[in-house]
Amino acid sequence: MSNFVEIGTVDDIPLRGARVVKTLNGDIAIFRSASNAVYAVDEYLPGKAGPLSNGIQHGELVTDPMYNWVFDLATGQAQGADEGAVKTYKIKVVDGRVLLDVSSFISTAA
Repeated sequence: MSNFVEIGTVDDIPLRGARVVKTLNGDIAIFRSASNAVYAVDEYLPGKAGPLSNGIQHGELVTDPMYNWVFDLATGQAQGADEGAVKTYKIKVVDGRVLLDVSSFISTAA
């Protein structure tokens, strides 16, 4: 089940830029590509300290600013010789509003 929450507008994120959403389970980087697509991935690489939101976007990819690893924004998978992945989150844009699916990081237990 999806549980989308508005986190801002698409205009809040510059083209080829990123913003960070802070959650109790960690930070999420929200990217807007040159093609105007919006993606959500974990801000930090597993076991590393580099913030992906400070990385350089090229196409639908981002290069980590500390380790130069390249990640696909849609899948979270490392590209080329790089290994690993960052978690991705469901996100959508409706009437200019950016909606993040928080189902994967909120507890539904009573």
